Amino acid sequence: MTETLVSLWTDARRRLEAAGVDSPVIDARLLLEAGAGVGRVDIVTDPRRSVSAEQVAAVEALVRRREAREPIGHILGHKGFWTLDFTVSADVLTPRPETEHLVEVAMETLPKGWPARVLDLGVGSGAILLSVLSERPESTGIGIDTSGAALAIARANAERLGLSNRASFRQGDWTDGIEGPFDLVLSNPPYIPSADIDGLDPEVAKWEPRLALDGGPDGLDAYRAIIAALPGLLAPTGVFALEVGRGQADAVRALAEAQGLQTTTPRMDLAGIPRVVAGKRAT
Repeated sequence: MTETLVSLWTDARRRLEAAGVDSPVIDARLLLEAGAGVGRVDIVTDPRRSVSAEQVAAVEALVRRREAREPIGHILGHKGFWTLDFTVSADVLTPRPETEHLVEVAMETLPKGWPARVLDLGVGSGAILLSVLSERPESTGIGIDTSGAALAIARANAERLGLSNRASFRQGDWTDGIEGPFDLVLSNPPYIPSADIDGLDPEVAKWEPRLALDGGPDGLDAYRAIIAALPGLLAPTGVFALEVGRGQADAVRALAEAQGLQTTTPRMDLAGIPRVVAGKRAT
């Protein structure tokens, strides 16, 4: 039987559904496009186009990886975030839609035309910092990460997006050796309690870098380190914004307020979960 674009897509979708993938239709299409070297328009307008044995084998190899619950971003080597596309790998946390709320806070905080100085702690792929800088061309930023492999990806993303002249990256442990003042400090730190990681979806537990997930026994270790340094990093009118996990917003706000910082009502994500804790110096 001759395989076609639609038969390959249908088979991939069914297999991904059986494997428990949460977006089998979209993922099957993306894997078909990548493996067969076709575009979405080809699939929609010419679904019964015959495919070669080589194309079938290429799609099969990608589908097997996704059946094993390897993240789609790792398989394709890139992931969309905000308005940009970022190179990703197993060395960085895959950018997620809920993290875009950090960028939203940044847009509200930094007026257009203001040459702000931005710090991103735990920069990973660079998705947060580079998204902010792409929207605020007068601003500059520094990204910190303990992983040299992650920093290599962040630098490559900055270069590819034409932002390397305004973004610098340093290897280090959170705020060690960093001098303020910064107009905006951002972070999506590790916040999963250590004992909970193995119970997460396989895409996360098996494939994402544990360094970017493990927040210590209660999930708050990174927040303690970051928040303790914020009073010395923020400019007088500076703002901080931290992504938090489910049920952590109150605890993170308490940590900030214990350092003399003021917090605002947490930003909710689309699921109604308090997702971003933001604030500033007390007045």
